[in-house]
Amino acid sequence: MTPTPTPEPLTASAGDDRPRFIRDLDTLIRARYPLVYLVSWEEQRVDALLEDLANTHGKTLYQWSVMRGLKRHGGGSRNAASGDEDSREPRNVLMAIEKIDEPSIVVLKDFHAYFQDAAVVRGLRELAHSLKTTYTTVILLSPTLSIPTELEKEITVLDVPLPTFQDLYQLLKDIAAVVRKSGKATVSLTRDQAEQVVKAAQGLTLTEAENAFAKAVADDQRLDGSDISLILQEKRQVIRKGGLLEYYSAEETLSDVGGLDLLKQWLQRRSNAFSEAARQFGLPEPKGLLLLGVQGCGKSLMAKAVAAQWRLPLLRLDMGRIFSGLVGSSEENLRRAIQMAEGVAPVVLWVDEVEKGLAGSTGGTLDGGVTARVFGTFLTWLQEKKGPVFVVATANRIDGLPPELLRKGRFDEIFFVDLPGARERRDILGIHLGRRGRDARSFDLDALARKAEAFSGAELEQAVISGLYDAFSEGKQLEQRHLETAIGETFPIATTMREEIGRLREWAKHRTRPASSTARGGGAA
Repeated sequence: MTPTPTPEPLTASAGDDRPRFIRDLDTLIRARYPLVYLVSWEEQRVDALLEDLANTHGKTLYQWSVMRGLKRHGGGSRNAASGDEDSREPRNVLMAIEKIDEPSIVVLKDFHAYFQDAAVVRGLRELAHSLKTTYTTVILLSPTLSIPTELEKEITVLDVPLPTFQDLYQLLKDIAAVVRKSGKATVSLTRDQAEQVVKAAQGLTLTEAENAFAKAVADDQRLDGSDISLILQEKRQVIRKGGLLEYYSAEETLSDVGGLDLLKQWLQRRSNAFSEAARQFGLPEPKGLLLLGVQGCGKSLMAKAVAAQWRLPLLRLDMGRIFSGLVGSSEENLRRAIQMAEGVAPVVLWVDEVEKGLAGSTGGTLDGGVTARVFGTFLTWLQEKKGPVFVVATANRIDGLPPELLRKGRFDEIFFVDLPGARERRDILGIHLGRRGRDARSFDLDALARKAEAFSGAELEQAVISGLYDAFSEGKQLEQRHLETAIGETFPIATTMREEIGRLREWAKHRTRPASSTARGGGAA
């Protein structure tokens, strides 16, 4: 029987200032965990990190891919794990790893693709058992998390975080040094500008950031503060390719929103909530808002306005995209979307019509419990998230909202957005006329607001647009009568859905804060 080797010391050295992920991985290796699953797109960066860890612990680093087979990093003497063609086959490489007779770290790249083979799963499980008496750790490296049920108890999962601010800052310094040395381009960055460029690149991998910086130089043979917008465009491309989040260019500000004075006041008081001064004052970063209310009254517009007012990126999470037909992929999609949002942070994450995405989360089994698991993951993240991600969730129907979502601690506050009162309707009409090049002072807005009793903000906008069509067809400028006719021909949602809106108002009366100080409620352009 092979004697059990003496464990390596588990106490990290005092003053270990390495990133948390590196310290966690180091601990797992020293504790002789046999199988560790690293989730990351960044193979080159992870390879470098693992090489450092292997050198630190005096271990040999092996790498495997289906194209190259099992290779000893850096070459050197051959071992029981040879680099021949046979080791390219997944089953064979597991047997080759078992024969390694030296302390090692073995990296299997994209090995999850072979988990459909029962023999591979069985072989990996048996390998995990045999490695417990050795100093060898197998690292499964993949951009996506996929673990068979048989291996759930054998594998430990770690998410490789995206590069830190310091990582990206060092990359920018290295690129600037290369550019200066080449003499083919100029670098003109103050320290503040350099920090802004790095902040714009946060959320990118090192390779993506390197490409973005190189593109900025190639664009005009300069690297300066004007390149921030170009780097943000690169970030939009990355988010778009991910397919789970949408990057919005939020241009509306709070001044573009009519009504909702109490909600605006709440947001303005937190306009500097993500600053370092707020941290030093002892303020926690705000978690987010849940906006409930009548359709078309400005909930989505407010999400865009918050991002523009706070000068933060705006990402939209479509819960419908999270769900997929593949078993386990919905949970993975949400995890990836959260990781991407946290990588771009500070950011505003807009979850529109959240009740539709969470329908069936209250225990239904028609989808095998997928919705319930996704909802649980989402709730846990809302409660415990540490990154500066301000979530703005909107909902039109309260009967589709699980009660757990409304519990204190998930959001900083829950606001009810009702139909606009007379003053709000007047402001909203003025905003939409101004957006379309008309002088609001040329119209009797008070009369129009009275005529548009119980109209939502969206219905007021459509009335202005309809009036413009009528005026254009007559070959005349927009007049008061065009707007009055358009309003008279509209049947507002307050009429067609009177009973449902009444129930919504009654429910919200003692459960939410009003978004507006007017008697009827808030409203928006």
